[in-house]
Amino acid sequence: MSSDNHDNFDVIVIGAGHNGLTCAGYLVRAGYRVKVVERRQVVGGAAVTEEFHPGFRNSVCSYVVSLLDSEIIRDLALERFGLTIVDRPAGSFCLLPDGKHLHVSRDPALARAELARFSRRDADAYDAFDREITEMAEILREVVRQPAPNLGGGLRDIWSILKLGNRLRKLPTRQQTALAELMTMSVGDYLDRWFESDPIKGDLGYEGIVGNMVSPYHPGTAYVLLHHAFGEVNGRTAAWGHAQGGMGAITQAMACSAEAHGAHIEVSAPVREVIFEHGQACGVVLEDGRSFHAKVVAANINPKLLFLKLMDANLLPDDFRRRMTHWRCRSGTFRMNVALSELPRFASLDGSDDQAKLTGTINIAPSLAYLERAYDDAKVDGWARQPVISMCLPSTLDESLAPPGCHVMSLFCQHFNPELSDGRSWDDVKEQVADLIIDTVAGYAPNFRRAIVGRQMLSPLDLEREFGLVGGDIFHGALHLDQIYSLRPAAGYADYRTPVKGLYLCGSGAHPGGGVSGLPGHHAALAIISDLKRGKVVA
Repeated sequence: MSSDNHDNFDVIVIGAGHNGLTCAGYLVRAGYRVKVVERRQVVGGAAVTEEFHPGFRNSVCSYVVSLLDSEIIRDLALERFGLTIVDRPAGSFCLLPDGKHLHVSRDPALARAELARFSRRDADAYDAFDREITEMAEILREVVRQPAPNLGGGLRDIWSILKLGNRLRKLPTRQQTALAELMTMSVGDYLDRWFESDPIKGDLGYEGIVGNMVSPYHPGTAYVLLHHAFGEVNGRTAAWGHAQGGMGAITQAMACSAEAHGAHIEVSAPVREVIFEHGQACGVVLEDGRSFHAKVVAANINPKLLFLKLMDANLLPDDFRRRMTHWRCRSGTFRMNVALSELPRFASLDGSDDQAKLTGTINIAPSLAYLERAYDDAKVDGWARQPVISMCLPSTLDESLAPPGCHVMSLFCQHFNPELSDGRSWDDVKEQVADLIIDTVAGYAPNFRRAIVGRQMLSPLDLEREFGLVGGDIFHGALHLDQIYSLRPAAGYADYRTPVKGLYLCGSGAHPGGGVSGLPGHHAALAIISDLKRGKVVA
């Protein structure tokens, strides 16, 4: 064991992603000695900004901000430590194969006028649809801001269930019905109820399958649509914003905030194993052999990595170990960043206010059938022959990301099976697949390929190796009905505590799941503080 004078802490946090840093930020403010160890050479996890081509910087994995909780921004004083989030004025811009596009503006009147070009019925239905999603998102925000009650738990859990039940009981029948449908239906069936034209259903349907390698008609995908809507930017529900400097600006601010209050953060410090004494977690051993001891260990990593790689799984109850062995992690995501010498010129644009329309999200998801075919292809062949692609041009809002006159683009692509057949490896086909993605975009923007001066490619395997996203899963576990709320990560352990005393889960594998919200880290910190104060964790 290390004899370093700094090897004894109250809490060791594994992983300096946004949830780990949030957890550390609250713990140090409560007066605890905190050590954060990060495997990569920089803090941030999947919320990080890096130069991927000389002079070009971009958010490497996560790329837009909405779910980050406003109370966390305030409590950790992130704006004082450099975080600025700007509104993305445009809505979504969906490219269509017939040379047209659907621009769903954030201005409801403009959105209705645009939808009327495809269907008067859809234009008439849009306001009611938008109102329902907003109402349900605001209810969900109330739910995710509280820890999930444990099934079979004590009085506190029973009280939480009763409070939630009473809150839902007071909702009008219309809202109770809508919430039940959004929690259980497929996004395809849900959208089919509202709309008749393909473009709006494809554009909205993307939100149900992003980071979720399933058919748009898979039960529960409507919840994934809702999960992406519970956030807010500058007080507006379901809006999306851009962090100046990229998503790494969020985690850099979090790290500075935690360090200013005494947290010790060490990068290039991969953990080899969690230390246990008398059945209780009490520290970590790094891959370089150094060890650090603490009263508590909080893990901001995928549950599969924590319970099956960094500890002796025999310390776990049999049913919990089986649950983790079969914890589903399969995102189907291929992530790209490209450096551009000029903006892509999409053929469907007419030259009027083009750049303003490109400040939002640009989707290639023209119909639910297109999403379905992409999933079918990935199941059989490994990847979609016509991939689903969601693009952003953050340099239209943030000139710091690219040289003058140039731009960076994020491409978040579905569906790409992390498990390839016939012994193939993603290392062997990555370049081929990246070319397919570029060809797909070039089919809508003829200048796109020649505008590319550099590219960064992250296959599902790269996402797992570099960022610990098992199966390329951006959520640390699929947001399916049996892996959310009180069942995340397992029944009886939804309160951030694990079957092993002194070991806590503070990452996206805990409630409320993935996305850059900081809520799992916040809730875990409160659980740790409560246990330390009540003496439930013994040094």
